[in-house]
Amino acid sequence: MAHITRDSLMTLEAYAKARKAFRAQVMAHKKSRTLPLGGSVTLIFEDELTIRYQIQEMLHAERIFDEEGIKSELEAYNPLIPDGSNWKATMMIEYPDADERRQMLGRLIGIEDKVWIKVAGHPRVYAIADEDLVRETADKTSSVHFLRFELERAMVQALKRAASLSAGIDHPQYTVTVEDVSEVVRDSLTTDLV
Repeated sequence: MAHITRDSLMTLEAYAKARKAFRAQVMAHKKSRTLPLGGSVTLIFEDELTIRYQIQEMLHAERIFDEEGIKSELEAYNPLIPDGSNWKATMMIEYPDADERRQMLGRLIGIEDKVWIKVAGHPRVYAIADEDLVRETADKTSSVHFLRFELERAMVQALKRAASLSAGIDHPQYTVTVEDVSEVVRDSLTTDLV
């Protein structure tokens, strides 16, 4: 799968002009790549477009235009693009009330290792979480985790034949199952697989 290169990025000036339209395109695209798991956890499955947007936004927000800074952003974000045999997702744990959020992040330690997907007729695949750095302490988990779901070839082939997909979390403090991931999301995610 293609990675984002320095030459494929817009300059800060070009991005400033294109930003509003590009953001609208990416937000529409993310709708078909977003999977709520219960009321407080959401997976956003990343791909080249969503990661390109994140890189461009970081360069824009931090006013990064030097080669070393751009290289650093590419090295940080390119590993989040799926490589043909997996899905990569940002997991967000969201509780609007700050006290409840603090309490739940303390209860949900290890949740990132309990997220799974299941292609019909195949066993569950549990996420490989936070390969970049540890995102929890002894007292609480982070509200954001990065997950990778590594799929076997037979699973990929089944998805390409429109096999159903389910997903869930089996943490003792947060258990949820989505029996049938929507066709729109499933089909969008299948485009990441070769």
